[in-house]
Amino acid sequence: MAIGGSAIQRPLAVMMSRQILSITPTAPVIEAARTMREAKVGALLVAEGSRFVGIVSESDLVRNVLAVGGDANQVRVSQVMHAPLIAIEIDRSAHEASDLMAERGIRHLAVTEDGKIVGILSVRDLLRYFKNWGTL
Repeated sequence: MAIGGSAIQRPLAVMMSRQILSITPTAPVIEAARTMREAKVGALLVAEGSRFVGIVSESDLVRNVLAVGGDANQVRVSQVMHAPLIAIEIDRSAHEASDLMAERGIRHLAVTEDGKIVGILSVRDLLRYFKNWGTL
């Protein structure tokens, strides 16, 4: 576990994206796809009011809508999102994040600080980190 708050001791803080984009569970998945494309991200948090209830990713759209002939204008985010949202505290290590993703078979994690979501971590972020600074 990290001690203190420096960037080196808190690699998740350095790796993660602080841009938290969300969509409602009732939105059509075409809206999620467009939002992801415009923002150049691979996942959106799913929010009901001020509470995050899940996550929807490009993989969810491809596997659960497109690959089965679903209508992206009719299928709702709630039908393909993953819930509950899986998160990791910001003071955890990159290895712990990688292990959690592998264990759960996911590519994105919400990053929390004192229980509040402060960012999103992707498998691409971890790959970049391990390539440049860490070891597997």
